Amino acid sequence: MRAQGERTLDIGPDRISDPGPCYVIAEIGHNHQGSVDKCKELFDRAKECGASAAKLQKRDNRTLFTDEYFHRPYENPNSFGATYGEHREALEFGRDEYLDLKAHAQDIGITFFATPFDMPSVDFLADLDMPAYKVASADVTNTPLLAYIAEVGKPVILSTGAATLEDVVRAYETLTAVNPEVAILQCTSGYPADWEELDLRVIETYRDVFPDSVAGFSGHDNGIAMAVAAYVIGGRIVEKHFTLDRAMRGTDHRFSLEPQGLQKMVRDLERVRTALGAGTKTVYASEAAPATKMGKKLVAARDLPAGHVLEAQDVAAKSPGDGIPPYELPKLVGGSLRRSIVKDQDLGFELLDPRPNGGARPFSSAANAV
Repeated sequence: MRAQGERTLDIGPDRISDPGPCYVIAEIGHNHQGSVDKCKELFDRAKECGASAAKLQKRDNRTLFTDEYFHRPYENPNSFGATYGEHREALEFGRDEYLDLKAHAQDIGITFFATPFDMPSVDFLADLDMPAYKVASADVTNTPLLAYIAEVGKPVILSTGAATLEDVVRAYETLTAVNPEVAILQCTSGYPADWEELDLRVIETYRDVFPDSVAGFSGHDNGIAMAVAAYVIGGRIVEKHFTLDRAMRGTDHRFSLEPQGLQKMVRDLERVRTALGAGTKTVYASEAAPATKMGKKLVAARDLPAGHVLEAQDVAAKSPGDGIPPYELPKLVGGSLRRSIVKDQDLGFELLDPRPNGGARPFSSAANAV
């Protein structure tokens, strides 16, 4: 359970939080093309790439679709059946396949859960004791399904594509009335989504409107840059579609990341987390040599005799910066030299007698002088 005022979500072994790493979901959906072996390979590659979780989609197609929609002809290059129902059935896994995949996920150490699109699928996943539930954008307004999912008592991640803020608030209140463990993802339901329509700052809006909940980004855009931007502005969950090959048959492959892309995204998300730092201005050891090489110190602008009272035009700021820094100039001006010095000799307080009046003299600019 979270402490009061803490924005966290626990899924399996992972705690998602503001200071923590990004929770990356490899959305496989039906990119496995109905093959358990291919799905296992996707799990393997997702784990190798550093993803936190691998996710599928679960539908009870006879419950989900009207008879007319189920039997509608679906002849196209991405089809796996003559009708839409046959197409969807060809891509669906049953209990035995899910148990096999769950065991495989446990063996390789990646969290596995799914999106239920209907109440029988909620029951199906609950019977398998899935660690979390994802709600598709299409069900933001489906409050009966949302309430049914919330009653399972597992963490819920809500996508919000094609929804108004009013829709999102309604969905959030429906879920949290039963289960407070809810995260909200900004999403644009384009396939692929245009970057001009991603509205990433909605993540900031969600963080303001739902201060107790983790926010994130479900991206249907091509590439990885927007996922990194989402983390920078507060998104702590990133979901991206994942495939072995973008040229494979199926509607989702063309806007999915291949393993190399997922690996780079995970890498960059961790780099930016580290790069953001804690907000404390720090001087690092790695900066010392460049700072000396390019920095400035105070030196004599020309040969000067003993007893000379320093003026501003007698002093120059030159590299390397391994002496008195230029901001100390007012403390030097007006001092009397104890001994003669030559051009470019380092100036130091030990070379000066105290100023009679104890204060700095006015100084004017001169060529090569400070």
